Amino acid sequence: MDFRFDDEATAVAELASTVLGDFSAHEQLREIERADAPRHDPALWAKLAETGVLGAFVPESAGGAGLDLLALGGVLEHAGRTTAAVPLWETLGLGAPAIAEFAPSDLADEVLGGVAAGTTVLTAGWHEQGSDPLQPTTTASRVGEQWRLTGTKVCVPAGMVADAVLIPAAVESGTVGLFLVRGDAEGVAREPLLTTLGDPQAAVLLAEAPAELVAEGRESLRWAYERAVATQCALLLGACEQALALTATYTKERKQFDVPIASFQAVAHRAADAYMDTEAIRLTTWQALWRLANGEDASDHVAVAKFWAAWGGQRVVHAAQHLHGGVGVDRDYPLHRSFLLVKELELQLGGATEQLVELGRLIAAEST
Repeated sequence: MDFRFDDEATAVAELASTVLGDFSAHEQLREIERADAPRHDPALWAKLAETGVLGAFVPESAGGAGLDLLALGGVLEHAGRTTAAVPLWETLGLGAPAIAEFAPSDLADEVLGGVAAGTTVLTAGWHEQGSDPLQPTTTASRVGEQWRLTGTKVCVPAGMVADAVLIPAAVESGTVGLFLVRGDAEGVAREPLLTTLGDPQAAVLLAEAPAELVAEGRESLRWAYERAVATQCALLLGACEQALALTATYTKERKQFDVPIASFQAVAHRAADAYMDTEAIRLTTWQALWRLANGEDASDHVAVAKFWAAWGGQRVVHAAQHLHGGVGVDRDYPLHRSFLLVKELELQLGGATEQLVELGRLIAAEST
């Protein structure tokens, strides 16, 4: 496997790093978070469109550059480092890949053209109360020539600001499908959810809401879900990197007995453990993204990556908090954002235990 970026991927990652960094300084994020509104920065979103970051991952037919998942992973890593207040993963990881791969060309060009222009925010609703994401209980039925969806999706990332939501649903024929639901359509209601980081998550309630079929079949659901999970791991990796960088700086500057606490054996060992966990997240994430980008089977690799992101990520940010002491929980210090982002991502799309169960299922299937 070759995880090196080509020139285009390197350029867009560097561009994204600059743009996200310019709009995500600690003081800027504090101002957004103090506002009585969802944690969303429209000015940054417009800048990402203007500079071509959003369009980089849209197919050429829709006015983009058509870069792959590895390049997207590099951009999302920077989004995690900066804890930027924009739905970058939601749009480019949850929504865009399946639409580009499966949707009819006219629908894909319309929706993804809006993404490139910065006028469309996408997301996907995978969570249902007590349901396997690949076996949805939301139902889709035909009413004349139109599809109608009924059900509730909970914890939809960026659900309050999304213009369209990708919805997995059970079809009357006994199969499943992916459907696109417009946020302002009749029969669609959104309830804001209080989240750890203040992001605009929502519960999306569908009552015979009109929808457009993107793809049908369980394999299309798995295709979209695995890409959603792998790209989410890249976002979490960036947050862990930032927590580790803040910890390294703090422990070198914070002194006890006139020496940096980084020189204390217990501190050094805890920081080293956090470094190893971060590197495990990095390796497994890029392995999953590489296999998906190259069209190879990656179900077990995605589960491994998500396990490390969920389990290792918590170890990293808890170590960072402990090594910072009381400073780590101060909202006037940026570490708390990395902690909250990792905690939020830990359970989205399946936590560590669910990934171990999935790995067990895959191993059992291979041995029969």
